[in-house]
Amino acid sequence: MKLFNEIQKNSSLKFIDARTKEVLKFEDILFDTSPIEENYRQLVFLYSKNEFRTIGMYFSLLKGNFTIALLNEGLSENLKIEIEEKYQPAIIIDENRTDIKFYSPNLVRSNFHRIQVFQLNNNEKNVLIHPNVKLLLSTSGTTGSPKFVKLSEENIYENAVSISNYLPIIDKDVTPLNLSIFYSYGLSVLHSNALKGGEIVCNTADVLSKGFWHQFEEFGFTSMSGVPFVYEMLDRIGFRKRNYPTLRYLTQAGGNLNEKGKQRFLDYSIENKLKFFIMYGQTEATARISFVPTSSLSKKITSIGKPILNGKLSIDNDTNELIYEGPNVFGGYAKNLQDLTNWEVIKKLYTGDLAIKDKDGFYFITGRMKRFIKILGNRVNLDELESIFKNKLEGINVACIGVNDKNVIVFTDTEVKFEQLKKAVSEELKIHSSIIKHEIINEIPLTSNGKVNYKELQNGYEF
Repeated sequence: MKLFNEIQKNSSLKFIDARTKEVLKFEDILFDTSPIEENYRQLVFLYSKNEFRTIGMYFSLLKGNFTIALLNEGLSENLKIEIEEKYQPAIIIDENRTDIKFYSPNLVRSNFHRIQVFQLNNNEKNVLIHPNVKLLLSTSGTTGSPKFVKLSEENIYENAVSISNYLPIIDKDVTPLNLSIFYSYGLSVLHSNALKGGEIVCNTADVLSKGFWHQFEEFGFTSMSGVPFVYEMLDRIGFRKRNYPTLRYLTQAGGNLNEKGKQRFLDYSIENKLKFFIMYGQTEATARISFVPTSSLSKKITSIGKPILNGKLSIDNDTNELIYEGPNVFGGYAKNLQDLTNWEVIKKLYTGDLAIKDKDGFYFITGRMKRFIKILGNRVNLDELESIFKNKLEGINVACIGVNDKNVIVFTDTEVKFEQLKKAVSEELKIHSSIIKHEIINEIPLTSNGKVNYKELQNGYEF
């Protein structure tokens, strides 16, 4: 594994637990996977936390003969079981469960820790996983969708190299791992900093809590990464009123931060001699597609920038859809175990975003073709969400739209007890109930071919 080998060469790399203050080198967080390894590729479901055991296990599996599905450990048990039934993983690692039906517990150890794994009883090689399929990331971190993006070792390595090529990562850095690693943005922070950085601080408190800022001061963080929601909240809690002596740069991705917000943080960065990176990407590109060079940001504040190293952007002449090409483009989607037996060679990634290109070669997103929105950095499939509400509201017409990557509007043509329903859905999907709004309308508008007219619904909610 090339990325693993290159990370192993980084003699400056250390991992710190923000809560226990434990400090370990890369080799010390790695687990001996020989007790669970077979002579064929096995699928592992790794329910992740941003702490030593998960990260050590992730890198250990990366080195071994495994295909890793990184999942949100906070998913409800029902959703976990549903996905596991579709994929029948040979190994499940979930520290939130003490027993899993049809699986037997085992222990694997590192120099300082041990972790319980669950191995499938009577496991037989019922499918031959394609050798390119190394990593599976969910297309929707919040809804626990069984649809995964298939990524290869080359995808992972090339993306980490391209990011560390434009970010000013150095071996003296102290990087907080404040974004979940099951999310492609968070995983890219881990990869790029493990490749070239210094200390990576795990198990940090929530960015919006006082604890995080105590940790910021205690460890001397040199960078911060955040989705639009985080930057909006940082503004509210007075982040820009203070100076942080150790801070060198900020990165923002995971959706579009509004122009005023970008400008405020750019102004702050200039005043405090920081670098502020606006980035654009998709899980299908292993995270990163483009970035705005800091020297151009003041003039191109609404742009997604130019493509990363070895990447290429273009625009479809007929539809204006943004197209990306590069060595970090995925090998197709998986919806079940059988889909892991193949790998698609996809030369052009159609992003689903509409775009224009200016005379200086900078790209600008003008709209979205697909029914996805990003909330708190997680991509939410509106069709999946709509289906969940329909199942719970049998016989009632339902339609969902997203508004400015901030809210989901659920339309019904009948009065329902929505507050109770909203609470149940938000708890099941691990999304905050405040983002879900409800509107009662006389009838759900339809197009001429009988499909829901989302454009008509959307027109009243764009602001």
